[in-house]
Amino acid sequence: MTQDGRDRSAASTVSPPNGGSHPEAIKAIKLRHPWRILISVVLVILLVLFVLDAAQRPAYGWPDVGKYIFDRRISQAALVTLELTVYSMIIAIVLGLLLAVMRLSPNPVVKSVAWLYLWVFRGTPIYVQLVFWGLIGLIYKNIDIGLPFLQPWISIPNTLAVNVFIIAIIGLSLNEAAYMAEIVRAGLLSVDRGQEEAATALGMSWGQTMSRIVVPQSMRVIIPPTGNEVISMLKTTSLVAAIPLTADLYGVSRDISAVTFTPIPLLIVASIWYLLFTSILMVGQYFLEKRFSRGVGMRRPDKKTVQPIGNDVGGKG
Repeated sequence: MTQDGRDRSAASTVSPPNGGSHPEAIKAIKLRHPWRILISVVLVILLVLFVLDAAQRPAYGWPDVGKYIFDRRISQAALVTLELTVYSMIIAIVLGLLLAVMRLSPNPVVKSVAWLYLWVFRGTPIYVQLVFWGLIGLIYKNIDIGLPFLQPWISIPNTLAVNVFIIAIIGLSLNEAAYMAEIVRAGLLSVDRGQEEAATALGMSWGQTMSRIVVPQSMRVIIPPTGNEVISMLKTTSLVAAIPLTADLYGVSRDISAVTFTPIPLLIVASIWYLLFTSILMVGQYFLEKRFSRGVGMRRPDKKTVQPIGNDVGGKG
């Protein structure tokens, strides 16, 4: 046996101090955070004081809140708000995916058209856009089909502008598509280029590469901001009064308050419904993120393979 081998063998059989079979346990002292505890107590006290004060103020009109919270008009308006959110987001996601692919296209004309779309709809306020869509019937009274500067072959009255619900969906979805395009583009760019090259080497087509390789990996980047956009769309529906559409949750609660002269209680009612929908969407977003984040991050060590610290002492040399 070499000198190094004897040294390692001797080191492996050295008994722990104090003559015990295991090393002495470390006595850890928990850190104290007095300022953290103080700030927490102050915040809780302020919250309790606010709740007690709000419960005693007659201006909040809590009896009216309980009266209208489950009113049939409010519940129907809440359903209209959900429909606006769902339909607008579906169209925005599909159109945003198309715009993201156009932005990544090597064709300069296609890329420029997508950039121009994003520049217009991201550069103007959503309220201004909705007002414009509300006046679209004055600009395009008829839908003409034919050659420019000649008599149209077919002229169809623009009855679509009369349906304010469809106009609201168009205005909301076209604006949201500009933001979804950038979210989807960021997700697609987050996937390493080598993944596509490896898929091509395996003989996969472009569609198979996108559906099986690129899109599943990019979803973990796309899902969180998309969830935020859905929640934002839910609240943006309160601006459809610019079209004007007053059948949504905020519009109906505002109309009721104008008749009953109780604006504050009806605002609280609308806020409760918005918070309910937002909470449901946040729960769904959490499970979607958890689903598409599998396999990402550090792997937890297997408990069966973890050896106690004491086994390192006196083990095999």
